[in-house]
Amino acid sequence: MIGCREIGTADLDAVADLLTKGFPIRARNYWIDGLRRLSARETPDSFPRFGYMLEHDQVPVGALLLIHTARNDGGRTSIRCNLSSWYVEPAFRSYAPMLTKIAQRHKDVTYVNISPAQWTWQVIEAQGFRCYCGGLFFSFPAISRPVRAMQVEVVGQRVQGIEGLPAADVALLARHAAYGCLCLVCRTGDGRAFPFVLQPMRVRRIRLPVMQLIYCADLADYVVCAGAIGRFLVRRGWMSIAFDANGPVTGLVGIYREPSGRKYFKGPHCPRLADLSDSELVIYGP
Repeated sequence: MIGCREIGTADLDAVADLLTKGFPIRARNYWIDGLRRLSARETPDSFPRFGYMLEHDQVPVGALLLIHTARNDGGRTSIRCNLSSWYVEPAFRSYAPMLTKIAQRHKDVTYVNISPAQWTWQVIEAQGFRCYCGGLFFSFPAISRPVRAMQVEVVGQRVQGIEGLPAADVALLARHAAYGCLCLVCRTGDGRAFPFVLQPMRVRRIRLPVMQLIYCADLADYVVCAGAIGRFLVRRGWMSIAFDANGPVTGLVGIYREPSGRKYFKGPHCPRLADLSDSELVIYGP
């Protein structure tokens, strides 16, 4: 008999073994560490904490990891679900639609797939997903002219408050600092504060040290702060910052590449660019 059910805490070791088999480039600790982070983070009520699994004779033969997050969309609370890693044993692939059907059954949830393999694009689009991000822009921020008197501050996970930032942004920075991200605040001479979350990025066939922009309140903020952030990072060995884009970005020096970084969504709220907070990139790692 084949069953489909929520992944529970008691299943984590077996699910980690299954995913290690399905994704041989990932070490088992990659999955264990990410699942432990999921077990500790706040999950919206009535939604699964880890995702769903296919079970045969009480043994996991398939898994679809999910990350549900409550977000503020235009003053209203909405739910976003990051469809993360998916794997089903070859002998049970015909049952794979059970996983996707149950995982995507909520019409008021926005589902995102931020790391689709190119061979899955047609399948994803057939499920009703739409592309919202076509590629990545690799910027070289140190070349940008810095704003006079702008300061760059590093934010740690124990921060309680930051002058000029709302409590929600402070909590986001602290949370992502705990995940191991580099969290910064750029402060202008007149006291304005701009939050940023960055993470080291793995780029195939490119040895250039690259950070990925995980979060900023608005991409225009990054354009303004790029010079200061770039000089801050160059002193620490980082040359480029990559972020989601649909073409070259005015005001920045860099290279736009497709199809690297292609991303999809389905649901009521189209995700904005430059916001990958609380996604698989930070929960599980790059």
